[in-house]
Amino acid sequence: MLHKRVKLLSDRLEISFKKITIVGLLGFSSGLPLALTGGTLQGWMAESGIDIKTIGLFSAVALPYSLKVLWSPAMDRFTLPFLGRRRGWIFLTQILLFIFISSVAILSPIKTPLFLGIVALCISFSSASQDIVVDAYRTDILTEKERGPGVGIFLTGYRIAMLTSGAGAMVMADRIGWERTYLIMAFLMLLSVLWTLLAEEPEGKIQPPKTLRDAIILPLKDFFSRKSPILFLLFIILYKLGDAYGASLMTAFLIKGVGFSAGEVGAINKGIGLISLIIGAMMGGGLVSKLGLFRSLFFFGILQAVSNLSFTLLAVYGKSYILFAISVIFENLSGGMGSSAFVSFLMGMCNKNYSATQYALFSSIASLGRTMISPTSGFLAEKVGWVAFFPITALFALPGIFLLFPLKKEIEKLS
Repeated sequence: MLHKRVKLLSDRLEISFKKITIVGLLGFSSGLPLALTGGTLQGWMAESGIDIKTIGLFSAVALPYSLKVLWSPAMDRFTLPFLGRRRGWIFLTQILLFIFISSVAILSPIKTPLFLGIVALCISFSSASQDIVVDAYRTDILTEKERGPGVGIFLTGYRIAMLTSGAGAMVMADRIGWERTYLIMAFLMLLSVLWTLLAEEPEGKIQPPKTLRDAIILPLKDFFSRKSPILFLLFIILYKLGDAYGASLMTAFLIKGVGFSAGEVGAINKGIGLISLIIGAMMGGGLVSKLGLFRSLFFFGILQAVSNLSFTLLAVYGKSYILFAISVIFENLSGGMGSSAFVSFLMGMCNKNYSATQYALFSSIASLGRTMISPTSGFLAEKVGWVAFFPITALFALPGIFLLFPLKKEIEKLS
């Protein structure tokens, strides 16, 4: 009876709950490895007495995430001889991640730092490769009606995984040790193989590139043959810029600017903030399918800009737990909604013949503005003060919002 009701609701909404559930679980699989070579590994090294210079060098293992666009064409061009074009690659990367994460448990930051660094780099490479093909799978499998809810669920799974392998793993390590903690994380990674096997291959006529050269050239040719490609590139760079600029110094502002303790920032900004971000992603995903892509990008973009202003009130008023919580909830709700709309937009921009390459390229371009402008945030805050800093970051959101209007017709075609 319940199965029939779910099917009836699924048919009425024109979405597949099975596909969206699988996409959410793949989001968990994508998000799990990230902290294991980042904050969690740093925690283990710091607790082991490793010097700060060595810990800093280990941050270089994250480089594959920034360079993944370089090998994404190979994942469009070649199909493994099992599970189809996308699932075969997902399966392979998940097995490799299980092996490498398990290997960390037998290494030591003190006794085998070089081998630990090599394995951490292998984890990052495998994780970045999994991200490429999972993003492509999500783009290929979800219909236009499913795109918004699917992205919301995916981002929710991703954030839960980051919490699991980040704060969750560190709490676990305090009780059972780092080695057992990494083994548990490896087991969770192995579980991901199950939903990869249960997933469906994307339907429809797909014409993969016939050569590696085609896999590099054709995605670019396809994009630049569209109307207003330069405006689209500028929009991709600028849309989340204000949101990212405001967030770049958030922890420093809350501790040094307002006077909250690290524990208070962790509990409210990281704890309540994460929950709000997840809710915002799910709300945004649902609203994208109702409002349409253009209106979602417009309204959520305005909300992102306004949310930066809430921290101006905190800077003026001073230390207030209520105002702190309200600002964090508002900022993360709007950020989650904006992310759902923006990821839906990036997916709509992809040609399914080259979705691995194009999505990796678009997401890399999207991070370009954030990477280039974030280092200037400290200089700006020192020059103008915190009260003026956040209104200025809100202004950085406006160019991306204004670019929506000349692109309106093209964006509406995507949804």
